[in-house]
Amino acid sequence: MAAPTLHVVATPIGNLGDLSPRAQQVLREVDAVCAEDTRRSGQLLAHFGISTPLLALHEHNEQQVAQGVVARLLDGQSLALVSDAGTPLVSDPGFRLVRAARAAGVRVSPVPGPSALIAALSVAGLPSDRFAFEGFLPARAAARRERLAALAGESRTLVFYESAHRIDASLADLCTAFGGSRPAVLARELTKLFETVLDGPLADLHARVVADADQRKGEFVLVVQGMGEDADATLAEGRRVHAILAGHLPPSAAARLAAEITGAPRKALYGATDPGQ
Repeated sequence: MAAPTLHVVATPIGNLGDLSPRAQQVLREVDAVCAEDTRRSGQLLAHFGISTPLLALHEHNEQQVAQGVVARLLDGQSLALVSDAGTPLVSDPGFRLVRAARAAGVRVSPVPGPSALIAALSVAGLPSDRFAFEGFLPARAAARRERLAALAGESRTLVFYESAHRIDASLADLCTAFGGSRPAVLARELTKLFETVLDGPLADLHARVVADADQRKGEFVLVVQGMGEDADATLAEGRRVHAILAGHLPPSAAARLAAEITGAPRKALYGATDPGQ
């Protein structure tokens, strides 16, 4: 390799056959590979007969390790950056290192490849010309619901990552914030043996996850359609239903149920007093 370079290398999200020939060549030829989990990346390299040394770089040590890595690059070495799976920096460590390398005048070059975000979006069948990637939702319920309430009126398709132990709660909160009728796709274990891609209204997806323990296992990408061109009509219907429910329920419960029934954003309904408001 010519000039010292930090190569940002995408690695498989499941199927090892997705590691490109170029990625394999780069990982063989660099002086070291900065890896989020050296044990996991070591298994990947061993599978392809690659013996390049590994250097741990993860969210807990990136700030401290980055300057040492940049020093090696400035000394003439070429290095690679990988995450546990997929494209580095997409809900994974690495941006501090990339920023430090660029600030030092080091060449940073992508070796593109697998990404769970793009893989899920490509098979979702939802609008993909404009989308917003939100990564992982907050673990705490209150913070998660606050984030979703702020996103309920977003017109772009929304993409989330989620873990097995929170997928049930997150889908329930999405139903409350966006309405159970909002179209969505739940992609699980993409490119792996038990890959499933489920589509339908959020309420149906939640019901399927609750009913089938297998659908609560693995890694998830959730793609949710944004508020479309019919947003005004949806909101008007939501306010109409809310006005009816508000005569029998507390305001927060009325807003929650109206949002679930119509797909209107709960935040826009809370406090409404009549259909024309």
